[in-house]
Amino acid sequence: MMALTRLLDPSRTVSLRRRLVWQFLTLSALLVIGLFVTVGWVADRASRASQDAVLGAAVTAIAEGIRSVDEGLELELPYATFSMLGAMGEERVFYAMTVGGRMLTGYDDLPQPARQPDDMQPVFWNADYRGADLRLAAVMRQMLVDNRSEPVLVSLGQTRLGQAAIARETARSAAWAALAFLVLALPVALLAAQAVLSPIRSLAEVVGRRGPRDLRPVRHHTPKELAPLLRALNGLIGRLRAALDLAETFIFEAAHRIRTPLSLVRTEAELALSETTDPATRLRLRRMVRAIGESSRSANQILDHAMVLYRTDQFAAASLDMSALVKAVVRAIRPLADMRDIRIVERGTDLPCPIEGDERMLEIALRNILDNAVKYAAPDGLIEVELTRSDGFAAVAVLDDGRGLSDDPATLAGRFRRGANVGDTSGSGLGLTIVTEVASAHRGRFALSNRKTEGTCALLKLPLR
Repeated sequence: MMALTRLLDPSRTVSLRRRLVWQFLTLSALLVIGLFVTVGWVADRASRASQDAVLGAAVTAIAEGIRSVDEGLELELPYATFSMLGAMGEERVFYAMTVGGRMLTGYDDLPQPARQPDDMQPVFWNADYRGADLRLAAVMRQMLVDNRSEPVLVSLGQTRLGQAAIARETARSAAWAALAFLVLALPVALLAAQAVLSPIRSLAEVVGRRGPRDLRPVRHHTPKELAPLLRALNGLIGRLRAALDLAETFIFEAAHRIRTPLSLVRTEAELALSETTDPATRLRLRRMVRAIGESSRSANQILDHAMVLYRTDQFAAASLDMSALVKAVVRAIRPLADMRDIRIVERGTDLPCPIEGDERMLEIALRNILDNAVKYAAPDGLIEVELTRSDGFAAVAVLDDGRGLSDDPATLAGRFRRGANVGDTSGSGLGLTIVTEVASAHRGRFALSNRKTEGTCALLKLPLR
C-alpha cells in the first residue's frame, strides 16, 4: 500500500514533457560541444595547411636561389619570400642552410627534420625553439661544391602565433554560433515535445469525453507507437464491460434468491403464529417474525445500495414525471402507514413535474425517505409530502411529527450510521446513505433538519428538466 501511495503521489509523478525537453537540450548541448571541438580541429588543420603552403613555397624559393660559384655557394635571400611570410602576421622567422651536414649559414641550433627530405619535396614538422612553438619546413638539393656533388639542406621555421590566432578566432565564432543554437534549442525542444505528446493528449481527450455508460472500443487514429496502448485500453474496456454485466446479473440474482426465501419463511411464521395458542410458542414466533423482518429489511437495503452504486456508474438519465413517481411511492407505502394509523397528506403532486433522471434510483430514494418517516413518526401521527418547484429545482419535502434528530444530520448520511434516539426501531443505517448517493448522482441535494415543532424534515432537491 505504501508503494502504491508513493506511485500515485502527484509530487513524484515524472513529467514526460519535461523529460523530452531535457533530453533534447542535453542532446543539443552534446552536439554543440562536438561542433565546437570539430570546428576548432578543422580550423587548426586549415590554418596549418595554409602555413605549410607558404612555408613550403618559401623554403623552395630559398633553395632555388642557391648558386654554385668558384668560391663555393652563393645564397641570396629573396625579399619576396620573407614578405610572403610576414603577410601571415607578426611572426618570427628562423632559417638554416647546411652542406653535407656542415652549417653554412643561419641559426646553427635550429631543429633539424627527423627524416631527410627527397629532392625538392619539402617535409614539415613542429618543434619548440627558444621558447616559441615553430612550424618548420625543409628541402634537400644536390649542388656542385668544389667539383663534388653535395646535399644542401635548407630549413625554414616560423612561429605559429598567426595560426593560433586564426584558430582562436574561428573557435570563438563557433562558440557564439553554438550559444545561439542552444538559445534556439529551448523553444524548438518545447515545440518538439508538444508535437510528440499531441497524439497522447488527443487520445486522452477522446477517452475523457466519453460518458460513464460508453464502453465501446476506442476508435481513434493514433501513431504506430501508441497502437499497443490503444489495444491495451480497449482490452481493459472489454474486461470492465464484462465485469459490470456480471455484477448486474449477480445483483438481480442475489435480490431474487434472498428476498423470496425470507418472504416465504416470514409468511410461514405468521401463519404458525395465527394457528397456535401456546404463549411461549407465540412469543418465540413473534421474535422469529421480527428477526426475519429485520433481516429482510437489511438485505433489501444492502441490495438497494448495491443497485444504486451500479446504476450510478452506469448512469442513464431519462425523462420522467416527478409528480407521478411521488404518487406511486406514496401509494406503495400507504398500507404500512395505515398499520400504524399514520395519515399521509400529499401536496403539489397534481401538476406534472418533468425532470431527467433514473426512475429506479429515485424510486428507491423516495421509498427510503418515506419508510424512515413512517418508522419514526408518532403513532396516529401525520406525514406531509410536498412537491414544489423553484429556482430550476424540484423539491420533495417529507415532514413527520416523530422524535426528531438527536445527532448532527451530516453524520447520519454515513454508512451504517444511526441516531442515538432510534430506540428499538429496526434499521440497517443505509437508508440515508442511499438517498444521499442518489441525490449526488442526479446533481441534486439531500438535507435533514429538525422541524420547529416536533419531528423531522427530509428535503430532496433535483434539477428540473
